[in-house]
Amino acid sequence: MGMQTLTLFRFPHPISQNAVVPRQAMSRSSGTSFPTFTTTSISFFQLQDKNADLSLKIEEGFGPNGLGILSVTDVPGYPSLRRNLLQLAPRLAKLPEEAKEDLEDPNSRYNFGWSHGKEKLESGKPDILKGSFYANPILDTPTTEASLIQRYPSYCGSNIWPRSTLPELEVAFKALGMLIFDVGLMLAYHCDQYVSKGTKTQKDEGLERILCRSRCHKGRLLYYFPSQQGAPDSNSLSSWCGWHTDHGSLTGLTCGMFTRDGLEMSSPDSAAGLYIRTRSDQIVKVVFGKDDIAYQIGETTEILSGGYLCATPHCVQAPKGEKSSGIERSTFALFMQPDWDEKLNFPKEVHIHKELIPSNAALTFGEYSEMLLDKYYHQKQ
Repeated sequence: MGMQTLTLFRFPHPISQNAVVPRQAMSRSSGTSFPTFTTTSISFFQLQDKNADLSLKIEEGFGPNGLGILSVTDVPGYPSLRRNLLQLAPRLAKLPEEAKEDLEDPNSRYNFGWSHGKEKLESGKPDILKGSFYANPILDTPTTEASLIQRYPSYCGSNIWPRSTLPELEVAFKALGMLIFDVGLMLAYHCDQYVSKGTKTQKDEGLERILCRSRCHKGRLLYYFPSQQGAPDSNSLSSWCGWHTDHGSLTGLTCGMFTRDGLEMSSPDSAAGLYIRTRSDQIVKVVFGKDDIAYQIGETTEILSGGYLCATPHCVQAPKGEKSSGIERSTFALFMQPDWDEKLNFPKEVHIHKELIPSNAALTFGEYSEMLLDKYYHQKQ
């Protein structure tokens, strides 16, 4: 694959200066003082229609005054693929320790295969509350070039599957990951149509083309271990997943599955779930349907679109109270991102990571990611 060049546009004004109000009225979750919003949604059948003008929906969900999240409803086949994969997460987590060790890949900084206790909470303590399984659902081996694998191990490594201990995982992971990817490409097309209303863009510079030619998309199956009363950080809003903004382009997200003793159940605490910090610095709880796929904008897309598509910080709160004891949660995220070789031409003024990016810089996504890792992650070690 030859190196692709992208121009990152800076737009002086958003398309609309009007504040976007999410489609459903604001309500209060019991046990929390934060308002709750239902995501702006687009049906799969609307998304399929390339002639449909979905700009208002895109702006409502992803625009400068949106929540940085949007959901797609009525995706054929999705509910069963979601269930098939998420119900495997507890089984994976309960494999014998030696079997899970065989699935670990320290060379990729645990960005392929099984990872537990390798990441850190906001407090600096090891995160033992959840386990993750990472794989590229599109390509098992993105590249065989040794120098690339050494330089970009978290992108260029090969998948590790538990083919002898949990063979169903590979099939279920790839099926769900591919579906979320395909729907994400359809959504990306309409994002490009929205952005093109504010500027002239080259055919190959849009989000859809960036994602289509990338080799380093990453799926993450997450398993949150049964919650215990009085667990460390259990009273924190970000008790299950710390505040962060996605680094890549577009993240596809399933609604979490709650189980106890292997039986699926509804969340025991209405305050538990996904929280977003808005552009006006307000914290809100966000919900979407069990059978919907949610998509969140990443920082790279915000930069690429010149701020027309906006990323927002978010976190996940664990359920609290007596009824939450013994509850486990499984979910899946697909991180869609540019190829490590994709060249990004940054504008003169960048408001995200501006202390890292020289004026009018031209960096590949791999180089840009290295800079972020060195600045924000390696210094924390």
